[in-house]
Amino acid sequence: MFPSCDNKKKSLQLTERENALLEKEKNFAKKESEYQSLIKMRDSIFSEKDSVETVKVWPPQVFGSWIGKVICTESSCSDYVIGDQRIDTWEFDSDSTQLFSKIVNNHKLVRLYSGKFENNEVKLHYKTDSTADKSVEMNILLNKISANKIRGTRTVSVDNKCTAKFSVELTRLSK
Repeated sequence: MFPSCDNKKKSLQLTERENALLEKEKNFAKKESEYQSLIKMRDSIFSEKDSVETVKVWPPQVFGSWIGKVICTESSCSDYVIGDQRIDTWEFDSDSTQLFSKIVNNHKLVRLYSGKFENNEVKLHYKTDSTADKSVEMNILLNKISANKIRGTRTVSVDNKCTAKFSVELTRLSK
């Protein structure tokens, strides 16, 4: 009857054009959303006062390099044996965002702890990321601080299944 009213080729082309137009509208809406987000961020930067706290530096009695002797005193972990000891260089430093301590052995970085200094105590923390084979969390409390010696404890937890405790003694490196 009306053969031109049921033209499948033209109908398919029209559907393709409508889909392409819909995709362009989606992309435009996404870019508009990103643009509005950037405007809000820009406005918040200019309208609010700087709320970033400046990081304190380590106090002089802590800042710098130390020789660290760590001895295992308690352990329920197979990786740590009571009496095991380790000697490394500990470097207390800071950058524009945080206090930290680097543990160095044979001029290679072994571990980087984030740090805090509160109530005349040094608190250091390290935790493996989610991609590590074992979940290891280390906390160090250094609470006996003098000009040339720092003492405290380190607690290590492995996969939340076992714990090892260590005594820590740091001796100031002579300059």
